[in-house]
This record gives sequence, structure tokens and C-alpha cells, in this order.
Amino acid sequence: MFSPLEQFELYLYFKNELFFFSFLITNLNVYLLLNSLILLLILLSTVINMHIIPTRWEVVSEFFYLFLLSITKQQVGHAGLIFLPAFITCFFFILTSNLSGLLPFSFTITAQLFVTFFLALSFNLGFLIFGLEKHKIKFFGLFVPKGVPFILLPLITIIEIMSYMLRTFSLAIRLFANMMAGHTLLHILASFALIIPNVFLATIPLILVLAIFALEFCIAFLQAYVFVVLLNIYSKDAVSINH
Repeated sequence: MFSPLEQFELYLYFKNELFFFSFLITNLNVYLLLNSLILLLILLSTVINMHIIPTRWEVVSEFFYLFLLSITKQQVGHAGLIFLPAFITCFFFILTSNLSGLLPFSFTITAQLFVTFFLALSFNLGFLIFGLEKHKIKFFGLFVPKGVPFILLPLITIIEIMSYMLRTFSLAIRLFANMMAGHTLLHILASFALIIPNVFLATIPLILVLAIFALEFCIAFLQAYVFVVLLNIYSKDAVSINH
């Protein structure tokens, strides 16, 4: 790789035209399939052949389940448990995508803006549809704060609507930017270690690479956590408009 951004480029492996449709296979499709299979194995391993005395993996799985359950109860309450399966799936999808991107010569799915945007948009549209179905016309009261002077009401309503719409962009860009920035920094530091002729001096960027890699490993968990926490906060508007 000659450019730090080359690791984020899409490569076409296969293309076939069928009537009015184009069937494409890219590195993104391949890694999406692999991560989906890994996610499926992770989720199935927690419910198939469970033991009375849990194994280490079952203990870890139970920890993450209780952890995500506590987040939903704390942020939304028991009414938000209807979204819990989607939150758990989203958490593990982002986590596996982030971690797999740390492997050498791999591809980071969550460093693609349209992937994170589609993920954020799907959830926010789901919350919007759920809120409209549950609260009907009262749902639009969410954009009309109480106690606002009448003369400021149109301006505040427009701001509230814009703020609601921008949630999708903030979710998508936060995850995308963190993954892209960290992987780009790793590439740059690793390149310095390779081009420095002095072995002693080359250890300095190598140590930095190991430190940044450890930081990126933690960030992989942190970004999955932050994404799910924000989803819980945003879902509260769909569950209860009077919170």
C-alpha cells in the first residue's frame, strides 16, 4: 500500500449483467458476508447446547447480554426492551466489524461512510415509524417544546426537526471518522517503521504502532458501546414522547 487511504478503497472482484440488474462482488461484500457469518456463530453459540455450569464463552456472552440489557433499562426503561434484540445484534455487528478491521491486510466495514449511514438511517427510520404507529399524531408534539413563547415557536420547531434529522448523520459520521482516523494513523506509523534504515530508530514508531493498536482495540469496543447507547437514547422519543 502506498497511500494510507488505499486500505479503504473498494475493489471489484466479479461483475455480471442480468437483464436490467448488475450483480457485483466487491471486497466490501466479502467482508460483510464473513462478519455476518461470524456474528451468526457468536449469537448461535450462546443459545445452542447451553450448560448448567456455563463455560467461559457462555459467561462472556451472558456478561455482554446483561450489560446491554442494563443500558436499555437505564436509558429507556422496560418499554424499550422491544428493541433489545436489534441493539444486541447491532452491537456485535459493529464490534466484529471493528475488530476484524484490525487484522493485517483486512478491510474495515465501519470505515465506509455509506455503511454506517445506512445502519444509522435504518434505526432512526424504524424509531420514527414505531413512534408514529404508537402515538399517532401526538408524536409530532415531540418537535413542539412546551413553555416556549409563541413568537419563538416556529423557529424552535424547525430547530427541533433539524436536530432530529441530524441524528442519523451524527451517528454515521462519529463511527466512520473514528475508525478511519485510527486505521490511517496505524498505517502511517507502520510505514515510518519500514522506511527508517536504522534498526534502533525504527523501534520508536514500532512501539507507537503497538500502543495505537492497543488503543484501537479499546476504541473498537468503545464505538460499539457509544453507538448502542445513542440508539437507546434516540429510541426513548419513540417509546415515550413525554419523557
